[in-house]
Amino acid sequence: MNEKKIVFSGVQPTGNLHLGNYLGALKNFVSLQKEMKCIYCVVDLHAITTFQKPSELENNVLETVATFLATGINPSKSIIFNQSAVSGHAELAWILNCVSRIGWLNRMTQFKDKAGSDKEKASVGLYIYPNLMAADILLYKASHVPVGADQKQHLELSRDIAQKFNNDFNCKDFFPLPEPLIPKNVSRVMSLRDGTKKMSKSEESDYSRINLKDSAEEIDKKIKKAKSDSEPIPESLKSLEKKHEAFNLISIYSELSKKSISKVLNEMSGKEYSFLKSKLSELLISEIIPVGKEIKRLLADRSHLKQVLQKGAQKANIIAEENLKNIREKVGLI
Repeated sequence: MNEKKIVFSGVQPTGNLHLGNYLGALKNFVSLQKEMKCIYCVVDLHAITTFQKPSELENNVLETVATFLATGINPSKSIIFNQSAVSGHAELAWILNCVSRIGWLNRMTQFKDKAGSDKEKASVGLYIYPNLMAADILLYKASHVPVGADQKQHLELSRDIAQKFNNDFNCKDFFPLPEPLIPKNVSRVMSLRDGTKKMSKSEESDYSRINLKDSAEEIDKKIKKAKSDSEPIPESLKSLEKKHEAFNLISIYSELSKKSISKVLNEMSGKEYSFLKSKLSELLISEIIPVGKEIKRLLADRSHLKQVLQKGAQKANIIAEENLKNIREKVGLI
């Protein structure tokens, strides 16, 4: 692979990551580090756009790092650090605030979703955080960003800001226009209680998700209680797609078993969903329990996790400062 390819991805430190994070992002992160230069950032500055209890924020940052390591992200191959440890993120965000346009931010749909009905009470940080996200990416001149469907709009904004900076300061191709990295064959993992919603920590019922630290008993119980369908497993994908919860369970099984959905349907059509659930529980327990045990082991040594972050921040800061020096010169800052 071309050495110039740099991957950047930021993960919110929400704590207690779940199966959706694992299949939708973390497994892909592990694969990418074999092919490209990867920078994985725990975005604690993004987290404080809504109020966080300081002790909880610190715990969540460390748990996110532990989860990175437990799933196979290697700090000797990839840079792992927390965003606030590299001041260049905040500095570049301010410069890009002055490049980005209010009209662009007004089109961001996630602000409307997160701010809710009373937007006047939302923090300014929540409104302008897409500019900070652009700074995260452009600070390292990242060429590629792993994204899900809900982040494509933010990446497009980053590209617009990069293009405008290059034009405003007459420095063609200074910032590369980052490309989306959309993993092949990775299904969106949906709630076990409502197949139309993404699996999320924010959903009230813990039965809606498989947490990476769940016990074997908890995993088995959640899968048994997961919504499916009263009819047997259908033969055709077209029929299955109309049944959101059933399709979600088949998709998760397909991903974990490394079999196509059509092959899973060939094997299981006509059977009851209890059969699928039994097989799915076995796969989940064999895959998730070792990860959960490793997360707990790593969390017992907080000093080691902080050391990983510190070393990663030092590496990230070298790249950031070199790029910032050039950025300041372009803008005319002494």
